[in-house]
Amino acid sequence: MVTLNTLRTKFGVLLSVIIAGALLAFILSLKTEMGFSGNDPEVGSIDGEEIHYSEFLAAYDDVKAQMGELNTDQAAQQALASTWQILLSDHVFTPGFEELGLAVGEAEHKAMVRGERASNVFGSVFGNPQTGEYSLEAVTAFLSQVEGNPQAQQMWSFLSKQADIDRAMMKYQELVKKGAYATALEVERGVNAANNSFGGRYVVSRYNTVADSLVTVSDSEIKAYYNAHKSQYKQTPYRTISFVEYEVVATDADKAAVEAEAKAAAEQFATVDDLKSYARENRHAAIAQTYITAAQMTAEESEALTKGKMYGPTLVADEWRAARVAEVRNVPEKYTLSHIVLNYTDTELADSLVNVAKGGDFAALAAAHSLAQTAADGGKIGEVTYASLAPEFADALVGKKKGDIVKLVMGNVIQILKVEGVNAIQKHYKLATLSYPLVASAQTQRDVHNAASLFAVNAQNDGFDATVTAQAQASRTATVEHAARAVRGIESNSLELVYWVNKAKVGDISELIKLDNNHYVIATLTGINDNEYRTVKEVAPQIKSTLLRDKKFEQIAASMTGATIEEVAAATQGEVKTFENVKYDAYYVPGVGVEPRVLGAITSLPQGQLSAPIKGASGVYVLVTDTVTPAAEAQTAEAEKVKQQAAAEQSATRAFYAVQELANIEDNTVGYF
Repeated sequence: MVTLNTLRTKFGVLLSVIIAGALLAFILSLKTEMGFSGNDPEVGSIDGEEIHYSEFLAAYDDVKAQMGELNTDQAAQQALASTWQILLSDHVFTPGFEELGLAVGEAEHKAMVRGERASNVFGSVFGNPQTGEYSLEAVTAFLSQVEGNPQAQQMWSFLSKQADIDRAMMKYQELVKKGAYATALEVERGVNAANNSFGGRYVVSRYNTVADSLVTVSDSEIKAYYNAHKSQYKQTPYRTISFVEYEVVATDADKAAVEAEAKAAAEQFATVDDLKSYARENRHAAIAQTYITAAQMTAEESEALTKGKMYGPTLVADEWRAARVAEVRNVPEKYTLSHIVLNYTDTELADSLVNVAKGGDFAALAAAHSLAQTAADGGKIGEVTYASLAPEFADALVGKKKGDIVKLVMGNVIQILKVEGVNAIQKHYKLATLSYPLVASAQTQRDVHNAASLFAVNAQNDGFDATVTAQAQASRTATVEHAARAVRGIESNSLELVYWVNKAKVGDISELIKLDNNHYVIATLTGINDNEYRTVKEVAPQIKSTLLRDKKFEQIAASMTGATIEEVAAATQGEVKTFENVKYDAYYVPGVGVEPRVLGAITSLPQGQLSAPIKGASGVYVLVTDTVTPAAEAQTAEAEKVKQQAAAEQSATRAFYAVQELANIEDNTVGYF
């Protein structure tokens, strides 16, 4: 049976599986109910259409409902990205599909539900994990929960809408693919390229043979080039800041105090009889969840622990540690296991399978009933070490021998294990540990906070730069791009700093910003660049380099005269070099390097014809192809057409990304979400 928990788990996968991300959500009109009363701030735009807070929040809440708790920054970022994909679908894809007549009708939708027509969405949730086959029984079982269950109804509605938009996207993709084809000329060139390799001679004159001082590039030429190639200089708007950091770190006095405390605690730790009770009452102590062998210890640890002594206290990676053996088990080092995994509700089936498995074919039972991917292989897990087992497995397998069957309930599943084999018995140790990290004292934390606060106050009164100088601090600079949610170079969560940056004006100085318990920042906004393109001044050096190369090409090309490759070499005082076994689809030319124009000339010039000067990346080339060697096994036109047609159809899938690029999503949600 497909439960609500199962659906929620699979929805998390759907958000990344379906093309273009999570596709369609409930877009609710909640402006009045949310209390905006006409003051609903704009948080972005799609294709020039404003996206307001209430609309984004409704979609964002729906994504969070499907993904569950967002416990990490990465999960939160994924949720925000998925929300934009949902809104992109609502504002761009769905209206576009309707205009093209690609809507999914009721009959087509029902066919997807029944499995008569394939659906990526329904298949992802209601497909058999072993066979990949669509399960109508699973759909029916879930739909039986929908009536009278608002949560199930919401999930089904969301799932159905995703399935419809995914189906429309599939139609659109097929429509675009039908317009992609390989031309006869492309096939002909592909056959020639695949069937021939080329050899010949070339002369190259490097650009650095002409001094920069001999070439003049004017400002007007730079400006003209900039205007002609402006699209190359598109940029993301950004803000620049200078900032100082105050980080709380342990002083030498703090480290000495921690060392003394750890050694004093270790004296008591060494004499404790009930280590489990001690660990429950002492925040610095813990009992390991798993067991290890002596071979997994260092030589020093093994020498002490296997003889019942305490190891340590020892300083390891900025932490004082001590260890004792809390429990010893004599168990096999390795087990060979098979398993059957069932839903936690299938208790009667589990009990029945345990009885049958004791004298029956376990592999056949696993293949028929297990929900795990191992079912296709008779439930085989293979060989595992006892030290790697989760506590539930480790406890359940104590004293078990080859052929034994074990049942245990873990979370939402029931595991039925069969011990297929064991090896030699070894001692395994569960350790109790005592840990004292080298952390800053409360006094050090107060001192750092006070120093940071003093800087913040003085900066407001005397200016940021003056305070940096007066307090001999080291300031840093950073660029915060539009829609960024972190400041590069700061390891702590810097979202609060980003919020301030996006609200500040040039010259503003922040109050003391607390990034985490041990990290403070004071910043000043030094610049705002909202330009859509980099300025001429910013890219002038890059353009000048390009124009210098182009003018040098003209000078060098004019000197590369002659009717033969030898005459060209003599005119440039160069050397005739050779190339061989060059293929059309090569990445580079041996001896020449990555020079696409040179490669194109080699494979396209008539045999024996001297080329015109070729503008390469590092110099000017003149070449002649002397030999064309047929391949041992010739490529047929039919095979080449199939290859190129497949490539053309594959490139057609980029239409979705092209639409998204053209939609020009502007994300201004920083400060709201």
